[in-house]
Amino acid sequence: MIQESTERSGYLWILLAAFFWSLLGVASKFCIAGGVQPLETAFWRAGIGCICFMVHAALTGSLRVKLRDALIFMLFGLWGTAIFFAAMQISIKLSGGATAVVLLYTAPVWVAFFSRMLFHEHITKRKTLAIGIALGGTTLVCFTGGSIPGETSTMGIICGLLAGFCYATHYPFYRWWQTRYSTAAIYGYMLIGGCVALGLFEPIHLNHEPDVWFWLVVIGFLTCYVAYFCYGMGLKRISLVRAAVTCHLEPVLGTLWVWLFWNENFTPLGWVGSALVLGAVLLLTTDKSKE
Repeated sequence: MIQESTERSGYLWILLAAFFWSLLGVASKFCIAGGVQPLETAFWRAGIGCICFMVHAALTGSLRVKLRDALIFMLFGLWGTAIFFAAMQISIKLSGGATAVVLLYTAPVWVAFFSRMLFHEHITKRKTLAIGIALGGTTLVCFTGGSIPGETSTMGIICGLLAGFCYATHYPFYRWWQTRYSTAAIYGYMLIGGCVALGLFEPIHLNHEPDVWFWLVVIGFLTCYVAYFCYGMGLKRISLVRAAVTCHLEPVLGTLWVWLFWNENFTPLGWVGSALVLGAVLLLTTDKSKE
C-alpha cells in the first residue's frame, strides 16, 4: 500500500512537471514576437530559474556544496542547460512550439539506455512498447514537416532532436546526485554554468516591454524552477524510464497551447502522432510491474 501511494505521488509530481514544461512553447512564442532572440530567451529562462533555486536552497539550508561538486554541476550546466535551452528555443522559432516540444520527447530512448547501463533498471516489455509507441508518434510529427503552416526547417528539427538528447542526460545525472544534494542545490549550481555560457554568445537586454517580461518570468519561474522542482520530487519516487515516458503528456499539452494561441497546426498524420504519444503515457502509467 505504501509502495503504491509512493508511485502515485511520483506520477503526480511528474505530471505537474509536464504541465509546467508544456507552457514553454507558447510563452517562448510571445517572447520571440516581442523581439527577444532565442539565445536571450534561453538565458533568462536559466537566469530566473537559477535565482529561484539558489534562494530556495538558501532558505532550506541546502546551499552548501563541496567546491568540486559545485564545479561539476556548473560544467554539466554548459551542456545540460546552455545547449539544451538554446537548442529548444531555436527549434521553437524555426519549426514551431508544437514540433519542438514533440521532438524533445525522443528522450526516453536515451533514458532507457542510460538507466539500463548506469543503474541496471529492468526494461519490461510494456516499457519497451510504450517507448516504441512514443517514438512512432514523434516520427510521424517529424515527417509531416512541423507545426508552422507552410514551413519546414531541417535545422529546427535537428535542434529539437538535440534538445531531446540533452534532456535525456538530466535523468541519470540527477539520479546520481539526488541522494547527496537537494534538487534546489543541484539545479541552482547547474544553471549558473548555463547562464555564463549563454551570456557569452548573445547580448542581454533589460529594456523589454512589461508584457515581454511577464512571459520571460513565466519561462524562468514556471517552466524552469517549478517544473524542475516537481521533476526532482518525482524521480525520488518512480524509475527513470517511467518518469521519462510519463512526461510525454507535455508535448500533447504544449501542442494544444500553441494551437489555441498561435494557430500552429499539424497535418492529420501529425495529430495521429500526438495521439500515439499520449497513448504511450497511458500505457506506462497503468503498468503495475515492480521497479
